[in-house]
Amino acid sequence: MVIDVHCHIYPDAIKERAVQSVGRFYSIPMDVTDGSGEALIAACEGSPIQRHVVHSVALAAHQVTSINDFIAAQCAVHPQFTGFFTMHQDFENPEEEIERALALGLVGLKLHPDSQQVNMDDSRLMALYEMAEGRFPIIMHCGDYRYDFSHPRRMQKILRRFPKLVVDAAHFGGWSVFDLAVEYLENENCYMDMSSAQAFLGPRRTAELVRIHGTDRILFGSDFPMWHPVEELETFRALPFSEEEFEAMTRTNAERFLANQLPR
Repeated sequence: MVIDVHCHIYPDAIKERAVQSVGRFYSIPMDVTDGSGEALIAACEGSPIQRHVVHSVALAAHQVTSINDFIAAQCAVHPQFTGFFTMHQDFENPEEEIERALALGLVGLKLHPDSQQVNMDDSRLMALYEMAEGRFPIIMHCGDYRYDFSHPRRMQKILRRFPKLVVDAAHFGGWSVFDLAVEYLENENCYMDMSSAQAFLGPRRTAELVRIHGTDRILFGSDFPMWHPVEELETFRALPFSEEEFEAMTRTNAERFLANQLPR
């Protein structure tokens, strides 16, 4: 069984429009046109990818509760889904909503500082990390050459402030600024998913980054609907790692992460 820790899904009313918006944000042509939960399941049918960590991002405070309700409803319908809730820096009572989301069965928090236009070490988000430490994991979009919101140095600051915080610093810790992620996060205690990286790095550099950061920290992620999950897995599995290492990166590391356990 393979666990895909990085999947975005959207309600039917916006599932195509949202995919187009993501493509525009990253200036990437989107092969997947349907970003629904059903499309994610269909894309992985017959493949080893049997569990999906699903989430969506609130671009405004008023979207938080409806997104969390949607993710929880999708998890109720699709038992192979594990849901992460969203939060926004301007949401009035984050602690109350976090407790509600956890009661709905959602198990962690997903933040995207670049699209939410907030520094990841903003005091409002630092308060969220204090709530999360020792309680639930966080998937954090990291890195973008166009912005400073999610610079790897900010992630380093967070990890050192909250040493028991369980974080997936997504996209090798720095999408499009992968070398800066090595500089700031190589020796920090966090997971890193490898989503939205292989197409930009190529197989040789992808393998090098895995070795630098350690196979005990890497999580498989597709960043659906940006990329097709099965194609991402096949590309990843072609890299020169042992079966034991692939087992860690595609399943057991994710199981520890979802159980709110730090990397070994």
